[in-house]
Amino acid sequence: MSHTTKKLDQNQIEFIVTVTPAEYQKHLEKASVRISERTAVKGFRSGKVPYEIMKKEVGEMNILQEALEPIVQETFYQAVVAEKLETIGMPKIDLEKMAPGNDLVYKAVVALMPKVKLADIDKIKVEHKIKEIKDEDLNETLDAARGMNAVEVVKEGPAEGTDKLVLDFDMFLDKVPIDGGQAKNHQVYLSEQHYIPGFNEQVKGLKPGEEKEFALDFPADHYQKHLAGKKVGIKVKVKEVYARQLPELSDDLAKKLGQESVAKLKDLIRTNLEEEAKRRADQKFEIEMLDQMIAGTEFDPIPEVLIDAERQKMFYELKADLERHGVSIEQYLADIKKDEKTLFEEFKTQAEKRARAALISRQVAIENHIHVHDEEIDAEIKVMEAMYATNKEYLDKLKRPEVRDTIAISLQNRKVMEWLTAKVKGEEMKEHKCEHQD
Repeated sequence: MSHTTKKLDQNQIEFIVTVTPAEYQKHLEKASVRISERTAVKGFRSGKVPYEIMKKEVGEMNILQEALEPIVQETFYQAVVAEKLETIGMPKIDLEKMAPGNDLVYKAVVALMPKVKLADIDKIKVEHKIKEIKDEDLNETLDAARGMNAVEVVKEGPAEGTDKLVLDFDMFLDKVPIDGGQAKNHQVYLSEQHYIPGFNEQVKGLKPGEEKEFALDFPADHYQKHLAGKKVGIKVKVKEVYARQLPELSDDLAKKLGQESVAKLKDLIRTNLEEEAKRRADQKFEIEMLDQMIAGTEFDPIPEVLIDAERQKMFYELKADLERHGVSIEQYLADIKKDEKTLFEEFKTQAEKRARAALISRQVAIENHIHVHDEEIDAEIKVMEAMYATNKEYLDKLKRPEVRDTIAISLQNRKVMEWLTAKVKGEEMKEHKCEHQD
């Protein structure tokens, strides 16, 4: 076998591979056996027909066609190994010459794993600032806990203070009703943040039977992706207003909430708020750290196959997120008046950023010998099996090799983030969190 290579745009490489008849003969003989297993030949048992007889029965060209895929698989792999290249995705194969008894020639175009020159980690500077939990934060949560046990009394006057409203509402985009954007008997607690920012302020002061129309800007990161970043028209009709009488903060109330005393309840709430504040700070730190790493890292051109893979992941993540909130992808696309192709194109910028982050994670793991071992993957799978013990479909998926590979990548990314975080913070990695091999 011989081959030539040529560099192409978009970090791709073209192989021209030539395979002689002597080199592909073994594949012809195996292909002949496969054909004989499904072809009746008089005087011979299935799978036991001699090669020369099969040539006469079905023709040598048909045998060569049967053998083509394993020939290409073997020789393409040999060419890649000989060139010491790391490819990604499936190659695009075009036959140049194929005839029995002659050299087989094909062209293979494949993307290369981009080379990455990592940013100087010592120059990455990120502040890790955890929000201080103040008494007002604690009191706000305590008031919410009291609200869970409030006594509600119907009132005729305007909604105010900690009152509750029961209302119907409809949402519109450009004056067109949003599919699934209607709610009947929706409960609004003025003392609690509404899932639509600004909603409470608009309905405060309304009385039973009153109607109001207004528009609100949905946040860019709103969980309803089809509404995120949009100005949404809203029409409400108030049906009832309730005055809410909050119970006294007492040990009896604490016991109802599963704690021995008010002091224990406060300790628990403060601990939870502090843990949440740390989680948010950690997330912000990691995002800023990765942004700086991406900005300072040098990349070869990113092949479309990597960007497309990230776009596909983003699509499935969106679909799963919508389904969790009872919205189908078809309904979502109809609401935003787009098709899948348009959506995929809009994903491109974010998908490229995600691809760069993945390449950085991979390179950090390579350069710093960060590995995930089989026992770690097995342990993670056991945790998932326990979580989804009654979901047979999910348990079956966990047995697939590609799912195991995905879990391994996820675990490695986690280790890389721990390593990077420790480096940027100037901490020393704990041995059990990151294993190095010389």
